[in-house]
Amino acid sequence: MQGVADSVDNPLSLARGRAGEIVSFISRFGLAAVWLLAGVEKSTQGLIHTAQSVEAYEIFGPDWSLLIAQVIGPLEIAGAALLFLGIFLRYAGWLSTAVLVLFIVGISQAWARGLVIDCGCFGEKATPDGQGMDYLLTILRDVVFIFMSMWTAYRPYRKFALHP
Repeated sequence: MQGVADSVDNPLSLARGRAGEIVSFISRFGLAAVWLLAGVEKSTQGLIHTAQSVEAYEIFGPDWSLLIAQVIGPLEIAGAALLFLGIFLRYAGWLSTAVLVLFIVGISQAWARGLVIDCGCFGEKATPDGQGMDYLLTILRDVVFIFMSMWTAYRPYRKFALHP
């Protein structure tokens, strides 16, 4: 009986629990904000501009780039809605992780091939010196987002969730 009381009253375990909840909250709602901003940016900047950003990676041809440009913004907004509303949080975390890994693959191959492009996300433009985006910084940012996505998949913040 003593062990149960110790675990409940242990300040260290309470602090870890609270810290985990804070990280869960930041991960869920932070990712939702990221996906919302990215999706709204792509949806409002115009289809042609988004298609050109996709095509600049030189992975897809014009037809596929146009199709991707049509769906990527609304899909990002839908992902944000799932996270904000707390619907299928674990699946949303895994889906977010998969999309971010694909983004990193695309950015990495563009960097390795010496392409000078802007990311196409958050309205980022090429650097003033004409050298394109900062590839390393963009990849590191996405790695942080992957951590947040995986945290959401493993330990979702369930408060205010409609269907966790």
